[in-house]
Order: sequence, then C-alpha cells, then structure tokens
Amino acid sequence: MIKRKFGLRSSLRVYKKSLRAFKKTAAAAIAGCLLSFATRAQPPLTVAYIKGKFTPAKSKDFVKIAPKYGDKTMYLLKDAYAAFEKMATAAAKEGVRLRLISATRTFDDQKEIWENKWKKLATIPMTDSAKALKVMEFSAAPGASRHHWGTDVDLNNLDNHFFDLPEGKKIYEWMKLHAEEFGFGQPYTAGRPTGYKEERWHWSYLPIAKKCAAFAAAHLTDADLQGFSGSASAPNLQIVKRYVLGINPACL
Repeated sequence: MIKRKFGLRSSLRVYKKSLRAFKKTAAAAIAGCLLSFATRAQPPLTVAYIKGKFTPAKSKDFVKIAPKYGDKTMYLLKDAYAAFEKMATAAAKEGVRLRLISATRTFDDQKEIWENKWKKLATIPMTDSAKALKVMEFSAAPGASRHHWGTDVDLNNLDNHFFDLPEGKKIYEWMKLHAEEFGFGQPYTAGRPTGYKEERWHWSYLPIAKKCAAFAAAHLTDADLQGFSGSASAPNLQIVKRYVLGINPACL
C-alpha cells in the first residue's frame, strides 16, 4: 500500500511538471504567432498604392535593403525582403549569388524611366500608341508597374542573353528550381500572348503580389493611368488587361 501511494505521488509530480512545461511551451508558441501576426507587413491596398503614389522610405511597411545585396538605396515590403534574404542565403550555399538591381519603384521613378525611353523615340515618325507599345516591350507605364507594389525585384542583369551564359544560366536554373520554395515566381515568362516580353531577371513575391494583382483587376482602370507622355493611349492599348494582368498565370 505504501509503495502504491508513493508511486501515485511520483506519477502526479511528473504529470504536474509535464503540464507546466507544456503550458510554458504553448504560451511561447502563441506569443510568437501573435508577434508574427502583429508585425507582418501588408500593403494598404488602394488605387494610389497600386500606382506607386507613396514614399517607401516613409512607410512603416517597408524596409531598406542591405548594401550587400545591391549598390544603391532600395526598399521592399518587410515580408518580401525577409523571404528574399532567406532565398539569397540558400542560393549562396549552392554557389549562386543573387544581387538586386531594382526593387520598389514609385510612380515618379517609373515615370523617369518611361520619359527617357519616350524621348529616344521622338525623332521617329510613330503614333503615340506605337511609341507606347515599343516602350512597353520591357518597361511598364507609370502606375502600371509591379515594382510599385514592394513585392518585385530585378536580379543580377537586365539582359535575357546574360542568363544563357554560364553564370547567368546557373542563376536562372537555380531560381526556376527553388524560387517557389521562398514564395517567388517569374511573372514575365516566354510564350505569353500579351504583355511585356520575357524577363528572366524579374521575380515577384507572390503571397502579397497576388493580392495586389487581384486588387488591380477589380479596381485599377486604364483611365487611372495618367500624367506621362502618351497616357491618352492607355485605354486603346488596354494596359491593365494586357500588361498588368497579362502575366504568367501561376503569378495571378
């Protein structure tokens, strides 16, 4: 009888100790989840945001990219950047160096790119629609760029031919095999019927970019694309339908 009582007491002590440990672990796990939820950066989905009408440096949702990843000041949404860092670390372990050439761009940033390319076509006898189509082979109209969303990056080189060379091919093959593991996808693949030409350097953080694309599909119109050379041609060219949404279906 004494031995049985002692055994019961011992079992009870072990049970209570295990219960306390479980409660402590569970509390820590819940706290971690709550902290993750509280700090998760999500963009304010408005037409203004989708068009890049904001300043990333002044937004709490964005973070400045470390110099080791690029040679200029760049920003990404916090979640997109965290995913990129994990991807870059994993790539480096396999001898692949991922470098950022471009990340978030505001409306004004995109307008500068657009206007520079537009001016180069000034002496060529073309309609505004034809000029816009030429520029949009590789560059988005201001207000219609995925780079406005804080989710998209350009990697290593802005020339598709680079990714046919040994160094570039290694990078591109690695990205095709592993980018999805970190939430990234290639929006501008080859063989699409509409939209920009193939861009092997352009990758998008899909957990947020898909939400932005869905919002654009529901709320962004060609009439919203104004304030740059040739903007009057936007409705005729169906920029939102053919370019903003004319991407790799896996990225929608």
